[in-house]
Amino acid sequence: MRSKRSLWFITMVLFLGAMLGTLLGQVIGLLLPDGVAKQFFFLGPKIGFDPVTLDLLLFSFTFGVKIKLNALGAIGIGVAVYLLRWVLN
Repeated sequence: MRSKRSLWFITMVLFLGAMLGTLLGQVIGLLLPDGVAKQFFFLGPKIGFDPVTLDLLLFSFTFGVKIKLNALGAIGIGVAVYLLRWVLN
């Protein structure tokens, strides 16, 4: 049971690190003028798929997931991994 809780904790910390880093990158990118630096903070891979609708006449489902990660999001994941190693040891 303990390993499942720690796996959940690790997943949430990594997700929060990516989310906070990406948010910080978006805010910094808004403050910068157009150019290479702005592209560095704004551009990144978008992983996932577009929404797909399954219509069953009585009801319908819409599924879709897209994860956007920029440079600071990757740095946020790295900081989260470092903090996890420090907290879990």
